[in-house]
Amino acid sequence: MGYVGHNMVDAVAVGELFSSPTAKSFYDAIKAADSGSGVCVLYGNYAGDNMNVKMAARMAAKDGIEVTTVVANDDVCSAPAAERRKRRGVAGEILMWKVGGAKAATGASLEAVRATAQKAVDSTRSVGVGLAPCTLPANGKPNFEIAPGTMEVGIGHHGEPGMEVVDLKPVNDVADDMLDIVLAEQDLAAEDALCILVSGLGATPINELYVLYDRVASRIQSMDVEIVQPLVGNYFTSLDMMGVTLTVMRLDHELRELMASEAISPGLWVSA
Repeated sequence: MGYVGHNMVDAVAVGELFSSPTAKSFYDAIKAADSGSGVCVLYGNYAGDNMNVKMAARMAAKDGIEVTTVVANDDVCSAPAAERRKRRGVAGEILMWKVGGAKAATGASLEAVRATAQKAVDSTRSVGVGLAPCTLPANGKPNFEIAPGTMEVGIGHHGEPGMEVVDLKPVNDVADDMLDIVLAEQDLAAEDALCILVSGLGATPINELYVLYDRVASRIQSMDVEIVQPLVGNYFTSLDMMGVTLTVMRLDHELRELMASEAISPGLWVSA
């Protein structure tokens, strides 16, 4: 809900914690967002969301509302590159929402908004590292386990299993490992530009996020790659989980302009 606002998304479907919104919730959000030109639904790649968005789109079609979709799948560790359509959506969703909202604010057609939001997703890669599990309030206890002195590389936003569990490392080593993972599919060249998003998972202090970002930024700048619109903070949290997500989006001219355009919402504020 923090990303509804000026030049951002127009409505949000709300579900229970770690559960997909219902088809009715998606349908209500679609109706609220429609201004007569159709609605582009931007969401993460999870089974419940995929099912309920399709149902909501059929419901909206009966009202004459055209619906198109973009599904974020930026979580590198959740499936190999050859099966990218199976990957989860994580913090890269925020960049998709920013770009999609900015494109819609220009008065672009529904198809143009969809295509640009899809380009943002295709240009984005993310990886998460978990240091401690989160606790669902209804359960009152952690819903999975990360042993003391270890960290889980590639952990999902809801605690889905990652790529491997390893011993804790110094922050520079963690940053290097995460950056290697997200850049492996980017094929960067000198004078390219990236948007960097470092998000805490809920219980990691902001100053520690900046320590990790400093290492990431130093390495990227040493490659003669420009960093544009860096974002560091609690943008995509997971209740009280301790850990961090690193997201990179490779920018072309259009994505660069849309990321820099004004946006006002509780979760993201970009000055004009």
